[in-house]
Amino acid sequence: MKTISIQTSDGHRLNATLYEPLPSLGAPSKAVLVVCAMGVPQRFYRALCEWLSERGCLAMTFDYRGMGLSRQGSLRDLSADILTWAENDTAAALTHLAKLSGETPITWLGHSLGGQIFAFALNAVSPDIAARVKRVSYLAAGSGYWRENAAPTKRRSWLFWFVLGPVLTPLFGYWPGAKLGIVGDLPRGVFTQWKAWCLNREYAFGVLPARYRAMAKSMAIPIHCISFTDDEMMSLENIESLKNCYPAERMSSLRLTPGELGVKRVGHFGPFRAQLRDSLWERYVWPTL
Repeated sequence: MKTISIQTSDGHRLNATLYEPLPSLGAPSKAVLVVCAMGVPQRFYRALCEWLSERGCLAMTFDYRGMGLSRQGSLRDLSADILTWAENDTAAALTHLAKLSGETPITWLGHSLGGQIFAFALNAVSPDIAARVKRVSYLAAGSGYWRENAAPTKRRSWLFWFVLGPVLTPLFGYWPGAKLGIVGDLPRGVFTQWKAWCLNREYAFGVLPARYRAMAKSMAIPIHCISFTDDEMMSLENIESLKNCYPAERMSSLRLTPGELGVKRVGHFGPFRAQLRDSLWERYVWPTL
């Protein structure tokens, strides 16, 4: 494991972590870009990436600008939204991994937000880089539309979107989630765009220009969705809404219960616990990579 620095096309420096296979395993069998959920630092995926490197993969994580180890200075001074994270930051990370991995095929492995933005990022890189991505796999990702949220999140989302967010974000100049234990700190532009998406029945595609829907519908690579019945954020409706944004002939999906994985709870963040390396990662995630 080693820390590296990536520069985006608009001059920002991002912190990334590279997980290389042992020399005894030979050249990497595949490269995997692990793309973070909203408000989740890259270190959260360390156990998964170490497991991938043990399997002979070259894995990489990174923090979006303003997040985790890529945060520089106050978020009040940072102009960024979710599209900035997708089209600048994730595109830069993907390009960097492609350069490091030679001709090795690349898999996109996204968590939540990381499963929502892959079409945007792939359309922001050069065609030869985009062509290197042979598969997309995402876990616990849905549309985010608040009226479709799973019950535990839906019960309090109105407070988040209509009271706390509109009051505290202008007051602090960013969403101060770390102080509240809600999502984590977010740049003002990220919170504002995310709110607009989550309040629209069609999520991002009901807010963004039509070309973004076309980007998703034009995906020509296999896309695999893994979801969990006890996800406290993403309901089955959220999951299906996002799946419907991509070509049906490219999509495959799997919905798992905690019991099938030998645990009492998985939830929205549990899929990345090392406890699930055999029952989930080995059995269900690995075949999608």
